[in-house]
Formats: sequence, structure tokens, C-alpha cells
Amino acid sequence: MKCGNGRTKSVKMEQKTPVPGPIFYFSILGKDSKSRARAGCLSTACGKIDTPAFIPDATLASVKHLTAQEVAATGIQIVLGNLYHLWLRPGSEIISQAGGLHKFMNWPGPIVTDSGGFQVYSLIHKGRLGGKIRERGAFFNSHLDGARKVLTPEESIRMQYQMGSDILLTLDESVPATAPRTYFERSVPLTVRWAARSKAQFLKLNTTKDRLLFGIVQGGIFPDLLAKSAKETVAIGFDGYALGGVAVGLEKTKLHEVIGHSVAHLPEDKPRYMLGIGYPKEILRAVSEGVDLFDCVIPTRNARHASLFTRQGRLNLRKKEFAADFRPIEAGCSCLACQNYSRAYLRHLFSVGQPLAFRLATIHNLTFYASLMKDIRQAIKRGNFSSFARRASRF
Repeated sequence: MKCGNGRTKSVKMEQKTPVPGPIFYFSILGKDSKSRARAGCLSTACGKIDTPAFIPDATLASVKHLTAQEVAATGIQIVLGNLYHLWLRPGSEIISQAGGLHKFMNWPGPIVTDSGGFQVYSLIHKGRLGGKIRERGAFFNSHLDGARKVLTPEESIRMQYQMGSDILLTLDESVPATAPRTYFERSVPLTVRWAARSKAQFLKLNTTKDRLLFGIVQGGIFPDLLAKSAKETVAIGFDGYALGGVAVGLEKTKLHEVIGHSVAHLPEDKPRYMLGIGYPKEILRAVSEGVDLFDCVIPTRNARHASLFTRQGRLNLRKKEFAADFRPIEAGCSCLACQNYSRAYLRHLFSVGQPLAFRLATIHNLTFYASLMKDIRQAIKRGNFSSFARRASRF
């Protein structure tokens, strides 16, 4: 099996089923009769991903506070690297010299990298550092030293490929969902043109056919533009499709409605990836619309703020009520934190500012998310996802 920059690498992550035929395939293994939810398996050169799956952010080539081995122990199968930040530090050349992201961060499983589109949104649409969008690409200044940067679709793909990503994303303009329609009318065609350029560059580089490229659908909250973006992106042809922008500035009550307008025009036999949503209730609703992959900072960021997810609801371990609570974070949880430490101990660590608190809380939250996704897959295969989702909405 070849990972990263095409170098042979042994993968120790568990393979429950043999990989049939080609390196890449997406199989649907079960469907819910009362929704669009489906369970499946996406195979890559660096291992398989059981879907629906959650992808934690390894923004700077690490999931904050954890080693790659600790992340894998939670049940997580795939992580996300951030092109923009890795481009600035340490640079795609250094990562390539290390043997690609897999070897650089010692992560054996699949890696997806974003295209830099969301950082373009952060730097330009939030009015930071003088950014501009042009046909050629995105022009902005580095948030580190103010140096002028240009990110084109071709360069985004080149750097993602150079870093050894298994799943690459096309460069898009990630527009806030609350932007006026007139802006989306200009932006959606631009994102489609960038997608075509991204694919052309990808085809030049991917001669060994050991990577995947996902196109990104935009359109804000406008059904006709979402449909237009989906149809035109599908016409270009990608290995999977990501839904971008709808999680940026959109009221969560409208998320369910908006997702459907895009998914309805995406091929059934390709994976669908929702960018940037991460609360369990949001994931459950998106799964019901047929989404397969999710990434977000929610479980890791919340962990650093003493907010822990359980099947009974979230716990804020900074509260005084946990000072003498010697139960585990969640009874029955198999994670290192729950098996060895109490709520009182974690509260103490947070109270005195000990970094171990961040590590243990992150381990628990990622274990919770991996377990939740496993339960979702099982519920879909059993045919009772809808009832499971109603019960799990309190998570």
C-alpha cells in the first residue's frame, strides 16, 4: 500500500474487510428507509473509512494535544490537514522532503487536506489583511508577517498533492451563507471555473491514480444556485463532492433545508462531505440528508474549554458541582480518560491550568464522536436510524 508521496508505508490501522478491486471505491452498505441516510465504506490507498465518519482537524499536522497514536486509539480513521497554514509553516517542500504528511506527522491512515478556500473567506470576507478575489485566484497577505500571497486553483492542488494528501479539495470561494444573492450569482460560476482548473491540474499530477479529488458545491441559501452549482460541478466529474459555505454564518435551524437542495443533485455512488459542521445534532440532520463525511473543530475546541460530550448531554467540568464527583466522565466509555480518571480530577486539572486536562478531555470527546458515528452506521444498517436520531438529538 502506498501512502503520502508514493513511498511504500505499512499501515497498522485495522482492516475489517479486504479491499476489492481498485485502490479506491465507495460502497453503500445500508440505507435508511425513512430518510436519505446511508452507511458505506470509502477505500483509499492508506486505508478505509467507514461512513458516515467524523474527521477531526489536524490543522498544523497535529490534532491539538494528542499524538497520532492517541488519535487512532479513539477510533478516528481519517484526519484533516490545513493547506493554508501548512503552506506558510513549514511549507509543502519541507513536508515533501519528510515523505509527505503521513510520515511527517506519523499518521498511517487517510488524510484529507482543504484547499485554502475557508482561509480565503477568513482573510477576505472578514476584511482582514487586504484580500481580493480575482479570476486567477485569491490575493491576500499572510496573517503571520503580512507577506503578499497568491493562491490559484492550480497551486492549491499542486501543494496538496506534494504534501501527500489522499483526498484533495478543489479551491473554492467560501462565501458566508448570509451574503446577498448578487454576490453568489458571481461567485458560484467562479467556483465552478476554479473546479475545472483544479481537476485539470490534478489529472496532470495524479498519474499513479492513487489520490482522490473532491469538488466543492456552493450556493448559499438559494435553492436554484445550490442546484446550479451541484449540477455544473458534477458535470466536471469528481471522486466525491463537498458541501461548502452553508455552515458559514447560517442559522442551524435552516441547515437541514439547505443541505437537501445540493444533495438532491449529487450522484448516489459518490461520497458527500459536509465542511465545517460538528455538533451531534447537526451531524444527525446532515446524515439524514445523505451526507457521509464531516469535519469540524467542535470536539477538540470544546475539550479545551472543559466542555465534554456524553450520551446524557454536555458537561461543563469547570462547574463547582463536579468538584467531588468521582465518577468517570461517562459510564461505559472505553477512552483512556474515563477508564482511569474522574470528573473531579479533570475539573481540578482545568482549575489549575494543567495541560493534561486538555489531552484527557480531547481523548474523550474524539472517542465520543467516533462511537457516535459507529452507532449511526449500525442504526442505518439495522434500519432504525430515524428513531436513533430522535433519541440521540440531545447529545
